[in-house]
Amino acid sequence: MEQAIKSVEYDRPQGLTCGIGQAWAKVPDTPSREEKRALKERIRALLVREKAVLVAHYYVDAELQELADETGGCVADSLEMARFGRDHAAQTLVVAGVRFMGETAKILSPEKRVLMPDLDATCSLDLGCPADEFSAFCDAHPDRTVVVYANTSAAVKARADWMVTSSIGLEIVADLHARGEKILWAPDRHLGSYIQKKTDADMLLWQGSCLVHDEFKGIELDLLRAEYPDAKILVHPESPEGVVALADVVGSTTQLIDAAVKLDAKRFIVATDLGILHKMRLAAPGKEFIEAPTAGNSASCKSCAHCPWMAMNGLTNLAAVLERGNNEIFVDRAIGERARVPIDRMLDFAARHKKRVQASGDLAKDGSLFSNVGAA
Repeated sequence: MEQAIKSVEYDRPQGLTCGIGQAWAKVPDTPSREEKRALKERIRALLVREKAVLVAHYYVDAELQELADETGGCVADSLEMARFGRDHAAQTLVVAGVRFMGETAKILSPEKRVLMPDLDATCSLDLGCPADEFSAFCDAHPDRTVVVYANTSAAVKARADWMVTSSIGLEIVADLHARGEKILWAPDRHLGSYIQKKTDADMLLWQGSCLVHDEFKGIELDLLRAEYPDAKILVHPESPEGVVALADVVGSTTQLIDAAVKLDAKRFIVATDLGILHKMRLAAPGKEFIEAPTAGNSASCKSCAHCPWMAMNGLTNLAAVLERGNNEIFVDRAIGERARVPIDRMLDFAARHKKRVQASGDLAKDGSLFSNVGAA
């Protein structure tokens, strides 16, 4: 039976302006409990047969996160997934996430086979930043240092001077600003604006957005906070300014999980993809986690706080890709080599920055900040 699909609208920038693009996502199947049990056993056996390791993002469904943990893989942020795969002995990496994550894994492990449950699983930030149009935008502003977010294609990374993630982007931009460099930033305008306000850097922003985080509503979040005055609000910086302004903690997915564990609170309102709640509940048992509102004034519920492309990863297509060995990620060698330069530049900066923080003693005040540098 042909799989159902749904239409998805996303921000489709034209340089400094923003239009609307139209994409699609497959509607995931829903196996029964017995079918799930059988699929999990089959996947475990196939991972052994294929000498493969499963790496999964925090935003995929709980069953895949559990399988990754149970079979010696990892559940992590996008770059940590790629670094885990690079350092693991397995020659086959199965990436449960979206396409740019598979590409990043291939860039860091060009000699390995990288598979994905569905190659059509994409990202609104990636879709909204086509490499040719972005390259032309960069060419129009040759005096600016090009800084791109991890949520971009290999070809866009290959055009950049720096790649950053949400856990280290602010520090890198602050350093570039201190050296007098002007920034061309892409693709997420909310994260870019947040960093711009924090650093006062001269930043020209590509006008993309994450369709999950862009939906959170500041007005409705304020009402929810009034209902739960004891709750701490955890917000990813891809969210709109009005949502970020209400946050007790703004950070990457890893930093938000760390905050849920370490903060002295029993209740949290979480403004990021609801897939993260599984890991938060495991990491902080006994605490309550409430989804931040996407409903309310001007609501459209494009995602209802769960990425429709992350949802395309499931037990059925995970088993199928391991059985067939299809859905392999390929990155042009020249593009991959160029894309690796800004990634390695970020990793080197992050390592130096962590040493400076440790030497200054600031890490003791907030050990979460650099415990997983490279998160996105």
